[in-house]
Amino acid sequence: MKSLQRILYVEDEPDIQTIARIALETVGGFTVEICGSGAEAIECVDRFAPDLILLDVMMPDMDGPATLAALRSHSGAADIPVVFITANVQTPEVEAYRALGAAGVIAKPFDPMKLAAMIREIWTRTHG
Repeated sequence: MKSLQRILYVEDEPDIQTIARIALETVGGFTVEICGSGAEAIECVDRFAPDLILLDVMMPDMDGPATLAALRSHSGAADIPVVFITANVQTPEVEAYRALGAAGVIAKPFDPMKLAAMIREIWTRTHG
């Protein structure tokens, strides 16, 4: 099984970007790249070559599902697992995100001390 080391997090809120970076790098030991928009993520994905993409659902201009669709049509990112992070975690929404191809869904607000473990659990479940 390939190890999870590099995470691209697409999030438009600066405070959440900071908390997530600290949680993923310091607690999780991951290498993290933060993008503030879907368009930025599409430009960055080939250069950064992430193992996994964390994707905020609610973003201006290009939301999470639109970003996922664009990444899936991008040759370098077509097979990278995506985990949505969202406050919308009712069963119909989670089912819709999974139908789009998401490997998992993490609820906002997330516990920074548990974020890396939640991501590892999704990684193990989908790559184990």
